[in-house]
Amino acid sequence: MGKTYPRIDGRLRDFILTQPMFFTATAPLSGDGTINLSPKGLTGSFAVLDESTVAYLDFAGSNAETIAHLRENGRITLMWCAFSGPPNIVRVHGRGEPVFRDDPRWAELVGHFPDIDTSVHGLRAIVVVRAELIRDTCGYAVPLMTYDQDRDLHAKRFAREDDASLDAYFAKKDHVATSIDGLPGLPLPLPPTPAVAPAAG
Repeated sequence: MGKTYPRIDGRLRDFILTQPMFFTATAPLSGDGTINLSPKGLTGSFAVLDESTVAYLDFAGSNAETIAHLRENGRITLMWCAFSGPPNIVRVHGRGEPVFRDDPRWAELVGHFPDIDTSVHGLRAIVVVRAELIRDTCGYAVPLMTYDQDRDLHAKRFAREDDASLDAYFAKKDHVATSIDGLPGLPLPLPPTPAVAPAAG
């Protein structure tokens, strides 16, 4: 029923890029640690960088489990489900890393997301994932559902924050600087948001 792919291209790439949401799964190395599963959305916040590398924008939130797990061990699985059209499930198993604002790769990576205004979502990291295993499965039991639109609540909530107030917001949360299991999460204080270079003209 399932097929393994050597790379992310063609119909597989098109399928991934047209899904309105996906899921991320990570876990700590500890055998009794807390497994994390997160839904991800917002049109334009996911990109295929090359045939074996993808990335997504990590926005402000009340937890940082994915970041903590990636900093500890790098293991991650991404999953997309077809909620409309032909049934399909795609999983990318790989190694990920959170790239923070003070990383020299930041400016180049942000450029892969031209269709989203990163300034209004409290962007705190860009997660880069290198695929090690790419597979699909049937998805016959996944229900058909209709996508209406992205919610605008996240942008409305975080658009009013600047670097200082966002840092204060994270500092008050129990599981942003450290994970549920006490692993290092988002490094605080946050590095300042890099200035956007003016367009050449």
